[in-house]
Amino acid sequence: MKAVAYYRVSTAAQGRSGLGLEAQRMAVAEVCKARGLEIIAEFTEVESGKRADRPELTEALRRAKLAGATLVVAKLDRLSRSVAFLSTLQDSGAKFIAADMPEANELTVHILAAVAQAERKAISTRTREALKAAKARGVKLGNPNGAAPLRKAAKGNVAAVDAVKAGAASRARELAAEIEAVRAAGAQSLREIAQALNERHIEAPRGGSWHPSGVKRVLERLGA
Repeated sequence: MKAVAYYRVSTAAQGRSGLGLEAQRMAVAEVCKARGLEIIAEFTEVESGKRADRPELTEALRRAKLAGATLVVAKLDRLSRSVAFLSTLQDSGAKFIAADMPEANELTVHILAAVAQAERKAISTRTREALKAAKARGVKLGNPNGAAPLRKAAKGNVAAVDAVKAGAASRARELAAEIEAVRAAGAQSLREIAQALNERHIEAPRGGSWHPSGVKRVLERLGA
């Protein structure tokens, strides 16, 4: 029982830093362990939302086919917005497992591809119609006030970011007692702490299960 893992990051910077890859690797490793699959190869795609080609995905599918392996992806829900990804996966006829949607199958991919394609067309149509209607009303398109609205928006964004940071810090303080408790019970590594929190049914700050990367972020906020 063999598996070929496929990961995706959005920018070259994320690819170099490994940002986001750790969580994807953990998710894939966990589902492979549960299914009794051995990962024989890994492929990482650095792809922006505008790119249509998926060379690493193509190579991953080729390797899986040659090895009689199952393609395993970490985030089908995120990738499902990409028509290119879904079309490639659908046309390949490959066996696959998505760590976040283990119940997904070929029919699921077919439906997601159709929805993604329809959504892209609908967004384009709505944008054209809105611009046409605005122009008919005599609205001057573009930014009549130069950079002023952009500066105002930037200030709003700073406030929003500060609010998010404050919320994260507050949540970290709430979790401090639980983390200290599991540490006192013997959990020391990030993985051990994450496992202990999951066993206590403590939700991660963003919902769902705990992973070492999430524990690390909370500890950094606590200065621990």
